[in-house]
Amino acid sequence: MAVRERVLQPYAIVFDEVSARHSASGLGKSVSGGSLAETIVLTAEMVAVMAILALTIFLFAFEIVRVDVAAVGIMVLLGLTSMLPGYSGLVPIGNLFDGFSSNAVISIIAVMIIGAGLDKTGIMSQLAGKILKYGGRTESRIITVISATVGVISSFMQNIGAAALFLPVVTRIARRGNLPISRLLMPMGFCAILGGTMTMVGSSPLILLNDLIDTSNRNLPDSVAPMEAFSLFSVSPIGIVMLLSGILYFVLLGRFVLPVVKDKPQESGSTLQYFSEVYGISGQVFEARVTEDSPLAGGTLSDIDSAGRGGWIVAVRTGDKFTVAPSGETELWPGSDLAIMGPMDSVQYFCAENVLELKREMDVFSELLSPTAAGIVEVVVPPDSNLIGKSIREVSLRQRYGATVLAIFRIDEVIDRQLPEFVLQAGDTLVLHARWQDVAPIAKNRDLAVVTDFPRDDTRPEKLPHALVFFLIALALILFTDLRLSVALMTGAIGMIISGVIRVDEAYQSIGWQSVFLLASLIPLGLAMESTGTAAWVAQQTLIVLGQVPIWVLQASIAVLATVFTLLMSNVGATVLLVPLAVNIAIGAGADPAVFALTVAIATSNSFLIPTHQVNALIMGPGGYRVADFMRAGGIMTILFLVIMMIMLNLIF
Repeated sequence: MAVRERVLQPYAIVFDEVSARHSASGLGKSVSGGSLAETIVLTAEMVAVMAILALTIFLFAFEIVRVDVAAVGIMVLLGLTSMLPGYSGLVPIGNLFDGFSSNAVISIIAVMIIGAGLDKTGIMSQLAGKILKYGGRTESRIITVISATVGVISSFMQNIGAAALFLPVVTRIARRGNLPISRLLMPMGFCAILGGTMTMVGSSPLILLNDLIDTSNRNLPDSVAPMEAFSLFSVSPIGIVMLLSGILYFVLLGRFVLPVVKDKPQESGSTLQYFSEVYGISGQVFEARVTEDSPLAGGTLSDIDSAGRGGWIVAVRTGDKFTVAPSGETELWPGSDLAIMGPMDSVQYFCAENVLELKREMDVFSELLSPTAAGIVEVVVPPDSNLIGKSIREVSLRQRYGATVLAIFRIDEVIDRQLPEFVLQAGDTLVLHARWQDVAPIAKNRDLAVVTDFPRDDTRPEKLPHALVFFLIALALILFTDLRLSVALMTGAIGMIISGVIRVDEAYQSIGWQSVFLLASLIPLGLAMESTGTAAWVAQQTLIVLGQVPIWVLQASIAVLATVFTLLMSNVGATVLLVPLAVNIAIGAGADPAVFALTVAIATSNSFLIPTHQVNALIMGPGGYRVADFMRAGGIMTILFLVIMMIMLNLIF
């Protein structure tokens, strides 16, 4: 961003030899408390900037309009100040929209595309499957494994994306382990936020920080050395300790601070309830094993009419081979595992009658037939379908699509017996059980119309090598070259698009445009605070009020202020507004301005006290949390965050 056209004295604070002797920051060192050779005078420009800042905080805190709309409105308001006669405005009109082409905004867009590309390969789902396999059943172990995994992932992708990815996984684990989901979701969400402090691309404030440092360097007085930009892993020691502390906090104190919310009935009033009421299909799947004494051993599925009274065998595993929607010719042997859908009493009767070992819970098919991987859908036979007049056996839905026909609805009758010989007519509704990935081809077939909404999972596991190559290329460019962060990350993003890991329309959809406009629109306000001397004046007043205090007290005050701001507005907005202030205070106190700026960027992730952060808002509903729950668990976490951050910052820097 260009500096204002007219010449302004960016900082009127000039330090004497006493303040110069305190130029090194650190715990226990004192501020010269004044020693000012010149005092900054409050101007009309500063008053105008502070009025606009107050309006921004008001709009963000009370959400009169959406935060991105408010940010764009503030940007436009700054531009309108150039209409005053004989005045060029608080921000040069030619630089008003520079935020949209800034290094930080482009970097955030690229990070979102790279994260979506990795997700498209299915690597995240595979990772989730490993967690389910090795996570164990104890609450503390599950919290440790999930939180650590989510934290590491969120260090390289947006933490809201990491949390959203693991939300269904945590839900599934809670059901399998008979654990309250409220005991698992909050640790997962908090650690997703903490993981964002592990790298300089882990959260929007850290991505933005180097840009803000560059802007501040242009306004620094000649007596102050320019600040150096932070590298990708500069904050890793701090973030790692933060994440480990968060995990230990919930493992040791989780029983006291985590709420026990009675799980709400799942799918109430939705798809499964509908199928239960209309077709008598509950959607429950049970697992059983063929024993040596079972009369089914050595036979085929065609020998079985149904799994008892109103049940269906929807999958079989023999050895290492899994078969979903198995055909009648599928052979059964001792040790074969069956996935049986139906009411519990029917399945129990069937297992007892055929000497099958009924398992207490899903194990072999837990991933293959989980609610996020498979389910029930309705498909209708349209009037121009080529399937009219053909039997279910002739249609071969099992062989063609891997779908099991559970029932057929015709006019006002539900038919669930002798289905293989049933002849289809126009308007027949088929109830199918299939994996979601197998439902997608059915939806594309004009002979059948899928009328039930289903998760459309378009994963491309064959593109995993391409995704990893371009991710590593981006990482190498960041670590081993002087290339700008935005160019390095966009290299990885465009590589994934060109190689087909993610389509260009999917890339556009993966971008959180609200975050992009929010960040780009607030950058001019930060520039206005710098160029008009508002940040320097506020810094001067802060130093006067605090007087002679240790530097760490000033740093802690900045951290607390950033924490408060991030609870009232977005973390991006808080960072843009407070970094110039922190830099000015550091210069006035003889401290390291880069460390004070980093303090702001990290402290704006301290969003645990109330559910204003996107991740907390995401988990609040599924977890059944109240604001009081966040205040109890998040209150201690907020203090822990501040203490660890202050200690680590002063140890490392």
